Amino acid sequence: MAAMARWCFQRRAWVLVGWLALLAVLGVTGRTAGSAYSDSLTLPGTGSTTALTLLQQAFPGHAGDQDTIVWRASGGADTPAVRVRITAMLDRVAAAPAVASVISPYSARGAAQVSRNGQIAYATVVFDAPAASLPGPDVTRVVHLAEAARAPGVQVDIGGPAVENALRPSVGISAGVGVVAAAIVLFIAFGSLLAMLVPLIIAIAALVSGLMTTGLLSHAVTIPSSGPTLGILIGLGVGIDYALFIVTRHRNNLKAGMSPQDAAVRALNTSGRAVLFAGTTVCIALLGMLVLRIGYISGLGIAAAITVLFTVAAAATLLPALLGFLGMRVLSRRERRRLAAGAPAPDGTSGAWARLAAFVQRHPAPLAAAAASVMLVLAIPVLSLRLGSSDAANDPAATTTHQAYELLATGFGPGFNGPLELVGRIGSPADAAAFARLAGTLATEPGIAAVSAPVAGHGAALISVTPTTSPEAATTSTLIHQLRDSVIPAAEGGTALRVYVGGVTATNDDFATVIAPKLLIFVGVILVLGFLLLTLAFRSLLIPAVAAVMNLLAAAASFGILVAVFQYGWGLRLLNLGQAGPVESFLPVLMLAVLFGLSMDYEVFLVSRIREEWAATGDNHQAVRTGQATTGRVVIAAASIMILVFSAFILSGQQVIGEIGIGLAAAVLLDAFLLRTFGVPALMHLSGRANWWLPGWLDRLLPHLSIEPATQPPGPLAPGPARQVAHSTTAR
Repeated sequence: MAAMARWCFQRRAWVLVGWLALLAVLGVTGRTAGSAYSDSLTLPGTGSTTALTLLQQAFPGHAGDQDTIVWRASGGADTPAVRVRITAMLDRVAAAPAVASVISPYSARGAAQVSRNGQIAYATVVFDAPAASLPGPDVTRVVHLAEAARAPGVQVDIGGPAVENALRPSVGISAGVGVVAAAIVLFIAFGSLLAMLVPLIIAIAALVSGLMTTGLLSHAVTIPSSGPTLGILIGLGVGIDYALFIVTRHRNNLKAGMSPQDAAVRALNTSGRAVLFAGTTVCIALLGMLVLRIGYISGLGIAAAITVLFTVAAAATLLPALLGFLGMRVLSRRERRRLAAGAPAPDGTSGAWARLAAFVQRHPAPLAAAAASVMLVLAIPVLSLRLGSSDAANDPAATTTHQAYELLATGFGPGFNGPLELVGRIGSPADAAAFARLAGTLATEPGIAAVSAPVAGHGAALISVTPTTSPEAATTSTLIHQLRDSVIPAAEGGTALRVYVGGVTATNDDFATVIAPKLLIFVGVILVLGFLLLTLAFRSLLIPAVAAVMNLLAAAASFGILVAVFQYGWGLRLLNLGQAGPVESFLPVLMLAVLFGLSMDYEVFLVSRIREEWAATGDNHQAVRTGQATTGRVVIAAASIMILVFSAFILSGQQVIGEIGIGLAAAVLLDAFLLRTFGVPALMHLSGRANWWLPGWLDRLLPHLSIEPATQPPGPLAPGPARQVAHSTTAR
C-alpha cells in the first residue's frame, strides 16, 4: 500500500490524466452502447414464472405493457359530451409514439370497461414494448394527452407500470442535497475548503465511473432500473466516508510535522489499509446476495458493489494524487500558522472525546445494558413484519397513478388493480373442457369478485380472476394459496391439464414466499463471513462475536423503525412517501448486506486503532480509551455524512427509495452513535484481556491478515525503540 501511495503521489499528474481518460472512455462507450436495465422478476420453479412463460408462448404478440386511462364523470361516463371529449383524447393517444393500440370502453371489445353506476370508465393503452424499454418522453406524452381531457366534472387519471417508470421522480435532487449536507459536515470537521473538496471529488469520480460501468454491464447481467439509484445512495455515503478517514489521518500526520509525501504515504498505509479491508468487506457482503439465486436481487447487489469497488480504487489512487497537488493547503490557514509556530499538535488524549471515553471506562456495565435495551425496544415492531410489494396504492395521494388506482378500486372493486392470471396448459379437448369447468367453479369461490371467460392461445388458455381484496392485502395472498392448494388440483382431476396462478400480484406473493426462508441462510452466511474476516484481522474470537451481535441488534432495530413508519404508517404522510403497506420483500436482504458492510466499516476503524494501541502498551483499558478518543470524532463525522446522504433520498418521493434511505439512516445512526460509541467500548472494557485471546493452535492455522502495516515508513511519527519492543512482545 505504501509503495502504491508513494507512486501515485509522485506521479499525480499521470494519475489524474488516467482517471480523466477512464471517465472519457466509459462516457463515450456508454453513450454508444446505452443501457439494458430489466425489471422483470422471474422466480424459477414458481407458479407465477411458469404462468408468465406460458403466456409469452401462447400470446406472443402481447409483449408490451398495458396501462390504464381512467375517468369519472359526475353526469355519467357515457354522456355525449364526455364521450366526444374522451374519444378524441383516446384517438390522439392511439396515434402517439410507442402506443400499439387503445381499447376504448365505447367499443364492442371494451363494453365491460364501465362501472355499474356508469360514472367511471377506463381505456387500456397497449404499448409496443415492456415498461423498462419504453422511452420516457413517449410515455410522458401519453400522460399529458390523457390529462388534457380533464374538465369541470370530468376527472381523468392514468396509471400502470410504464407511467410509474416515466413519472418516477429523479434522484438528482436527493443526491444534490446529500452532497451539500456532506460538504457542510466536512467543512465543519476540517475547517478547510480544499480539504472539504477532496472527499467530494473522490466520491463523485467513483460514483460516475461506477454508474457508467453498471450501465454497460446491464447488457450482460440482469440489473434492475433501480440499480443505479442504489449505487448513488451507497456510493455517495461510502465514497465520502472512506476519503474522510484517509484525509483525516493525512492531516494529523501533517500537524505532527511530517512532509506532505510522507504524511500521505503513512495515511494510505494505515487508514488506507482499513479502507481497503472495509471496502472489500462491503463488496463481499453485497455480492453475497448472489447466493439467493434471484436475478432481481443479484442485480441490485452487483450494481452497488461496482460503485463501492470504484470508491476503493479512487481512494487508493486518485486520493494520494490529489493530496500531492494540495500539499500543505489541505490544512486550514490557522492550522498552518500553528504548525509554523511550532505549537504541539492535538494527540486525542484530551478534549470532549477523551472525557467521553473516560466516562465509558468508568461505567461500562450500565452503558452496555442501556445500549442493548434501547436497541431491543426499537426492534419490537419487527415481530409484526409483513413482506410484500408496494403498488400505486402506496404512491402519494396527489399523484395521477394513485388517483387512477383509487378510481378503478371505487368503480370495479379493490381487487381490480391486481387481477390473478390463471394459465392452463392445453394439450387436448379434454383439457380445454376441464379448464372451462374451472372458470365456472371459480365464480362461486369466496374471495373472488369476477371471473373472465377462458381465452385460448397457442397451447395454453387464460382466465382472469379479480379478487375481492386489494393486491397487497393478506387475504389476497390467502386466496392465491387456496387456489393452488385445493381449487386448481380438484379441477385438474385425472386430466393432463396443468393450471398455474400468475400475474403481478401472484409474482409478488411468490417473491415474498421464496425469499423468506432464504433470509436465515443469508444472515448466517454474512455473520460467518464477518466473524472470519474479523478473526483474521484482529486475531481474536471475542471481538468478532461481539461485532456479530451488534450487527444483529442494529439490523433488528432498523427494521423495527421501518415497520413502524411504513407498515404502521407512523409519520408517513409527513415524509410524503405515500400510504402504509407491507415492507418491500427484497429490502431485508439488501439492507442486511449493506448494514453488514457499513457496520464492519466502523468496527474496523475503531477496533484497528484500539488494537494498534494494545499492541504498543499491552494495557486493554488504555487501548480502548485511547482508540475511542482518537477515532470517535471522525467516526461520528463519517456517520453523520452517511445519515445525511441516506436521509436526503427521502426527498425522492419514491416509497421504495424512501424505505432504503430511512432504514439505512436509522441503522447508521444507531450503530455509530449508540453501539460503536457506547456498546462496543463498554464491552471491551468489561472483557479485558479476553478481547485479544485466540487459541495458539487456531492462530497457527489461520492465515495472517493485518490491517496495520508490518513496518512503518520513515518519518517523524516512526515509533521509537521502546514502542517497537512493546509491539513485538504484545501483538499477540
